Amino acid sequence: MAVNKNYGDTCSLFTGTIIAPTSPRLFKRRWLMLLLFALYSATNAYQWLHLVIVSDKIIFYYNASLPDSELGQLFAVDFLSMIYMVVYVALIFPATWMLDKKGLRLTAIVGCLLNALGAFVKCFAVRPDLFWLLFFAQTICAVAQVFILGIPTRLAAVWFGIDEVSTATAIGVFGNQIGTALGFVIPPEVVTSDNFEYVGHGLSLMMYVGAGVTALLFILVLIFFQNNPPVPPSHAQVTAANTWSNEDYCGSIRRLMTNVGFTLLVITYGSNTGSYYAISTLLNSIVIYYFPDETGNAGNIGLTLVVAGIFGSVLAGIWLDKTKYFKWTTVAIYILSFAGMITFTFTLDLNHIWVVFLCSGFLGFFMTGYLPVGFEFAAELTFPESEGTSSGLLNASAQVFGIVLTLGVRALTSLPNGMLIGNLTICGVLLVGSVVTGLIKSDLRRQGAQRKKLTESATKETIVVAVDDNLEFSERADLGNDIDSKNECEFCDDNEFKCNHLEVTLGH
Repeated sequence: MAVNKNYGDTCSLFTGTIIAPTSPRLFKRRWLMLLLFALYSATNAYQWLHLVIVSDKIIFYYNASLPDSELGQLFAVDFLSMIYMVVYVALIFPATWMLDKKGLRLTAIVGCLLNALGAFVKCFAVRPDLFWLLFFAQTICAVAQVFILGIPTRLAAVWFGIDEVSTATAIGVFGNQIGTALGFVIPPEVVTSDNFEYVGHGLSLMMYVGAGVTALLFILVLIFFQNNPPVPPSHAQVTAANTWSNEDYCGSIRRLMTNVGFTLLVITYGSNTGSYYAISTLLNSIVIYYFPDETGNAGNIGLTLVVAGIFGSVLAGIWLDKTKYFKWTTVAIYILSFAGMITFTFTLDLNHIWVVFLCSGFLGFFMTGYLPVGFEFAAELTFPESEGTSSGLLNASAQVFGIVLTLGVRALTSLPNGMLIGNLTICGVLLVGSVVTGLIKSDLRRQGAQRKKLTESATKETIVVAVDDNLEFSERADLGNDIDSKNECEFCDDNEFKCNHLEVTLGH
């Protein structure tokens, strides 16, 4: 008699074999997986913004290979950030397919490799006539991002218990935010001079250090990063794993897009996070517009925005794990993000830089803190569909909104009071998003699946007997979980008279 304990393979039954699903178990190594992901995600987020936050220096250094018009130069540098958004939208479906079908490890390795490759190519692009090569290298990093952004919710679900998933997702997003914060603060400290040679030296230093760090992380991921634990961490994950093993990817996409609550969340998540992307991309221009003598503080304001958001993300994750108030937490954070954007917009022209820092902190705490909340709410609304697919669609929406808002606000800056009009446009988008978020029904499917399994575990013992054409036997197994007595086989979803399993449930 052999007992199958393979994670996610409970349907793999052989004649004469008794299958006993293993009780959920947590492994300490889950924290190493999360740490590795957070670190390499941080390096990719850093490369997203480390050029646009010193856009004036980039224009100064690469002027020979940029368009002649001022607006053309600004758009060219903005696209060093927006290429992340464009590429994500173009490659979201292949990337989520890889995550769903090939797993966390291969997806992580591909993302890390491309991230390191892009960083190394940048080392050869520090020359005034090579802006095209710099843009090509940034595009490689943008492709890497497609294999990174969808991982936090999937990694949390695969490795962490039901009362840890929101916190784990928040920590995964936290890594990305740390990278964004470093992208805001490091470049202005390294590339400080207006001297042509010193600017080139600062850029070279920044590129070589980035290449070294990303290469080291690629090696660590290659050696230590694992696909999944030997045993699932929760009853809900057992159900999800069995769903993924037989999942029709296109069918999953159709089910997600016909889920009304999730479709509304895709729109609202995109508008909130896209607003954050637009503000981050244009922050240096906003600061220069209102505070011409405070260009060095653009990175510090961005740092304040992100660091406050890091605290918001972690606290929101802990709050969700403790309370399970997914919808109302999402609504409250959205409304406060709108309030923060209104405050930020109307305090910029007060000519007090400390007020801008304060308002940026308030805005960042809620707007950036919204990221893991949106991921987890989506996982609840769409269970047992793959978290990688649902979070990928959320991120694709955010990229689309980010592109549209960045281009729109940049175009508006050429008008009188254009910066104010652009910021008010973002305020309007957040207001509409707040209203639509309130319309989403709180259908917490993952929590419901976990409660159902726990109830079954407390009240039943199940015997699973394998039968072949020539031999029939039974042996009692105290499974105590995961299987219900009904006409469909719990393992293969066939009618019990058609499949090769016989199920008997003993009630207490």
